[in-house]
Amino acid sequence: MKILITGCAGFIGSHVTELFLKKGFTIIGIDNFDPFYSKEQKLQNLNHAKEYKNFSFYDLDISDRGFASALPGGIEFVIHLAAKAGVRPSIDAPFDYVDTNINGTLNMLDYMRKNGVGKMIFGSSSSVYGNNKKVPFSESDVTDDPISPYAFTKKSCELLNHTYHKLYAISILNLRFFTVYGPRQRPDLAIRKFTEHMLGGKAIHLFGNGQTARDYTFISDICNGIFNAFNYMNAQGILFDTLNIGNHSPVKLIDMVNAIAEALDKKPQLIFDPMQPGDVDITYADISKAQKLIDYHPRVPLNEGIASFVDWYTGL
Repeated sequence: MKILITGCAGFIGSHVTELFLKKGFTIIGIDNFDPFYSKEQKLQNLNHAKEYKNFSFYDLDISDRGFASALPGGIEFVIHLAAKAGVRPSIDAPFDYVDTNINGTLNMLDYMRKNGVGKMIFGSSSSVYGNNKKVPFSESDVTDDPISPYAFTKKSCELLNHTYHKLYAISILNLRFFTVYGPRQRPDLAIRKFTEHMLGGKAIHLFGNGQTARDYTFISDICNGIFNAFNYMNAQGILFDTLNIGNHSPVKLIDMVNAIAEALDKKPQLIFDPMQPGDVDITYADISKAQKLIDYHPRVPLNEGIASFVDWYTGL
């Protein structure tokens, strides 16, 4: 099977690309090297994928309506991970997020419609739940209260996907990822920033009182969830559904900092700042639906995942 993976040079995308290449699939990868962080790191992310003969890369921007004219024929499945990422940056540049996330997804769906590509996995986000008071977050919860442009765009894409499913019988699974971390993590994400600051002897600024919590999910668990979702879709008829892909185990911010400190054998210098706009108090995935439908079972505990990340980071 020939699979199109968008955002293949990113953190999640590069790991997913390698997994599917190892499984023997032909992968068409696209990325536009968005300047949110360095092109050099993204090129390094692709180093392993480029060793495979069954991998082809195209430097394309999904927000360009004509992006698909450069793609080869025969693509049967799309794993759509390309997006402008980040909650806080989206508050400063909402138009950019709408252009890439919403218009880019619309362009992808239109490409699929015109070319008879019938199946897509879409990388959504736990941010669509906003400050949901009910925990854990379930796929059946109302998601009409996003608190950042990033969250709004992800929710909008889920609705776009549903519309194209209804109109054109395209099968789509929206996977809501919960705070993904691990090797190749983006420079703006907390675990990487805190690691960098501890190693450099710099103070760490914690927003809130350190008691906010995230459902940190290691990258290998995310990849396995995507692969299981892929197999599930290929065994079903036409479908549309949404699944949480998380760890079902929220960790307080202060505990995450202490886990990094332990892995580095460092004592962190902490400064507590007010909560930031767009931040939520907790993310917590109910994964019972994903367990039932796609046999999703996260396996990497935080301490093990942090140690793996630290090994990667200190080896750069």
